[in-house]
Amino acid sequence: MSKVKHLDENNFESETSNGVALVDFWAPWCGPCRMLGPVLDQIADEIGDKATIAKVDVDSAQSLAIKFSVRSIPAIFVLKDGKVVQQFIGVQDKKTLVAAIEAAQ
Repeated sequence: MSKVKHLDENNFESETSNGVALVDFWAPWCGPCRMLGPVLDQIADEIGDKATIAKVDVDSAQSLAIKFSVRSIPAIFVLKDGKVVQQFIGVQDKKTLVAAIEAAQ
């Protein structure tokens, strides 16, 4: 079972306001987004409780996509205590994302 959390307007703030979170803004119809899914699953398994790994479906959580000025997906944000500390556009490799999480801790 995946440890990646699915966030929306109702739980986004509570899940990302404390500690480090990596949040992927994606959509089910987006090919590159689907390629990133298994990478996020691997990171969630490896990172454990050190950080929250989460996804936001831009189609069902449009207000969050607007808040973060998401214009292209996948858009990946690393947050520390609710504030963006790093962001990426497009598919990233596991090493890059894990390094970003570790740098934010």
